[in-house]
Formats: sequence, C-alpha cells, structure tokens
Amino acid sequence: MTNVSVVVGGASGIGAAVAAAQEVAGRTVLIWDIVIPCDIVCDIRDPEQIETAMADTVERVGVPDQVTISAGVGHGGPLLDIEPDEWDRVMAINARGPWLTMRAAARVMIDAHVPGSIVATSSISSRLADRTMGAYCSSKAALDMLVKVAAREWAPYGIRVNAVAPGVTNTAMLGGAPLETGWLKGVAGRTALGRVGEPTDIAEAALALHQLDWVTGHILDCDGGLSLHSPIVPA
Repeated sequence: MTNVSVVVGGASGIGAAVAAAQEVAGRTVLIWDIVIPCDIVCDIRDPEQIETAMADTVERVGVPDQVTISAGVGHGGPLLDIEPDEWDRVMAINARGPWLTMRAAARVMIDAHVPGSIVATSSISSRLADRTMGAYCSSKAALDMLVKVAAREWAPYGIRVNAVAPGVTNTAMLGGAPLETGWLKGVAGRTALGRVGEPTDIAEAALALHQLDWVTGHILDCDGGLSLHSPIVPA
C-alpha cells in the first residue's frame, strides 16, 4: 500500500470531512476540486483535466491506493421542464465524471500493481422516486451501476469499488436552508435517528468502506434511517 489518498471534491462538504479524517490518520492526502483551496484544480467533466490531475498526483506523491469521489451537483425540476443541456450537465458531473475519475485511478493502480479502494458518493435518491428530481435520481442510479460493474471488472487487480449513499446532509447543496424550521425540520422528523446528516457522518461511512477488504460492489446507505420511512404512513 502507498498510503496516498485522493479526495475529489475535497474542498468542502463531505469530501472535506473525508480528507480531514484521512490526514488525522496519517495518510498523504491530495484534494482535487474546482475551487480553492485545493491541491489540484480539476473539473471532472473534462477528461484531459482528469488525466493531467492523476499524472500530477503520481508525480508528486505516488500512486493513490484510496480514492474518494465526492464531487457532485444537486438539481431540481420536473421532467417535463428540464432542458436537455441541464440534463447533460447533471449527468456529466454525477455519473460521467466519476466514471472518468475512477478509470484514471484504476489505470495507474493497475500499471503500478497497487491494490486499492475507490469510494464514490451516491445518494439514496438513486433508488427513491423523488418528484422534481428526475435528473439527479437518474444520475445517481447510473453511478450505482457504474460502481457495481467497475467492482466486477477490476477485482482481479485487487481494486475494490464501493459507494456511500447519503440521505439529506447538511452541506452547501442545501443552499443554507435552516435545519430547525421548514422542510428540513420535516426531514429530520421522518429520519429514524431524528436529525439531518452531517458531513462527518458520511465521511465515517466512506472511510469504513475503504477499510473493509472483503466488501466490493456495495452501495452503503448512510441516511440515519430516512429511507426507512414509508410514504403510506403519515408519521
């Protein structure tokens, strides 16, 4: 093992929590993001930027053996109204970008004969039919299947691929909505453990998946039990 971690989208939110925990654990961590501060600026919609970022990573710190992909974008809008360009943007960031990043990571691991772990950030929305969230749900469903197929294809090289699936989490994606009132209060009330998730909650799950040597192709719900709520039951 090389003890090198890459966190894609690590400048804020869940990615920042993952990077901070890995640094505390003594790992060498490089953050890729489109905003500063980060170690390498990389827009995962661009294949050339990904390849350059991975080459730069290997040159600076060596081949990573843990890669966490937390970059993503939210989206809301009825299927009847979404513009094709909007759909393509969501898919490019939430599904195509993770595929390109995972592929770049797997290639350098395979070339260097380094077994490794890749963890992507999916969502419980990948399997829940959320009204007005068709593009987002579809992108995360695509990511889930990508993780499973990659896990099968890359297992012979000692590369494990998993995903963590958060529920509603207190990150910038919520747009600063207050937790104590409004719709987020309702979400907390429907969550079995009684609150909205925090980035550190999701980071713990991602780090656990990196450590579980006998787990691959798994999508781990990390939602405090939000997805256990039945829409038929009023409370």
